[in-house]
Amino acid sequence: MNALHPHSDALKDALAPLARAKSMPSVLYTDPAIFALEREALFLKHWFFLCRTEQLPNPGDYRTFDTPGGPIILVRGQDMALRCFANYCRHRGSLLLKGQGNTGARIMCPYHAWSYFSDGRLYGCPDMADAEGFDRRENGLVPVALEEWAGFLFANFAPQKPLLDHLGDLPQRMASHRLDQMRHVWSVTLEPNCNWKLILENAMETYHTGIVHRDTVGAQTQRDIPATGDWLCMQVLSRRSIGTMNADTPPLPTIEGLDDDAREGTYFTVIHPTLQFAVAQDCLWWLNVTPISANQSRLEIGGCFPESSLSLPGFAENRRLYEHRWEAVGREDVGILEDQQKALTSVLFRPGPLSGRDDKVQQVGAWGLRQMGVTWTT
Repeated sequence: MNALHPHSDALKDALAPLARAKSMPSVLYTDPAIFALEREALFLKHWFFLCRTEQLPNPGDYRTFDTPGGPIILVRGQDMALRCFANYCRHRGSLLLKGQGNTGARIMCPYHAWSYFSDGRLYGCPDMADAEGFDRRENGLVPVALEEWAGFLFANFAPQKPLLDHLGDLPQRMASHRLDQMRHVWSVTLEPNCNWKLILENAMETYHTGIVHRDTVGAQTQRDIPATGDWLCMQVLSRRSIGTMNADTPPLPTIEGLDDDAREGTYFTVIHPTLQFAVAQDCLWWLNVTPISANQSRLEIGGCFPESSLSLPGFAENRRLYEHRWEAVGREDVGILEDQQKALTSVLFRPGPLSGRDDKVQQVGAWGLRQMGVTWTT
């Protein structure tokens, strides 16, 4: 029996119209069996974010990623093309690479010295001459689907549709920001002891900001932005960038040519299943969530600026105002979410009523449930 089936009544309440809806049952955040369902239906079938193209500028540059589908390698070939592979040797499954760096012309296994070209072809395989039927053409690295949009790289273990179909109208909504001209400058990785959905739900509501972030970014207001495709969008309203703390005057210029809607505030998005882009008038930052278990996640916060801003006088000092904001607010969120995860383990927990400011919270959960075959007609 599907692990969700015993909770059908609670799920019906969670998917009701917002005015009478309740929060999701706690098992969606605590049960390893439901996490296993999410792995099969969400993490292994939909596009997930890796990094930006400029983070691998040279031939042989590589980055490794631990994902719900296992370790993978992103590498720039000698032909300058970017490719993605499962991170294991075709001999006996040893891990090939760790961290990030440059492989040179070939990737070599540290266990038995099998080696591969950066395009995945097998190059060297010592002492295999006596293996009957061995064909080096059939023993190259196993590819992982990789697609790029505006310099952002996404991978997928079993694509159901192209990346652009997944993104829907997001490229049109963000067109005036010219995200292809953004450049990554900063990242920090946190290890929250909480379910991955809590991070994204929190990132899509301003109900908490005047409380959890009262001494940093303070209270905020939001408006709904309709979206088509596998993403959600709201806008936090402010005619100036909220990329720094409330008390700071953003030191970097507004992106030239922003459309009228973009000037009204910062777009907060969820690109299902595990990514947020926050797109302000002068910068972009992301929350990239890697689900590890039902109660553990990895969170990378990354920051980008328009390439034109990087050469401005004082940029090195000014960017720190943004980086301080991104990390400080991220750590505040992690603290409250770890406490929420603990509270959700109570045997007395019962889902509570949602507010009108929880619309995107409900939608984050509803999308995942649809992928697992749960729908409700009211």
